[in-house]
Amino acid sequence: MYTLSLEAVNISEFRRICLRVLDKLPPGGLIITRNGRPVAKVTPLPADPRELIGSVSDLRVRPDDDLLSTALHWDAES
Repeated sequence: MYTLSLEAVNISEFRRICLRVLDKLPPGGLIITRNGRPVAKVTPLPADPRELIGSVSDLRVRPDDDLLSTALHWDAES
């Protein structure tokens, strides 16, 4: 049975109780394991998406980097 103190669960058990787990996801999240080894972590999203800014450690941002660029030159009028 799922409780709020649950920190890790086998993937088969997670599949069985997934919807209940997501409804009561603990603040620290839940580690999903396969054969005793961690394979994923499910964490709740903050209420305000702006809280996600800066949440990825070791992320490097270059001000001149265009995230939408394909690095291919094209002319919209041709």
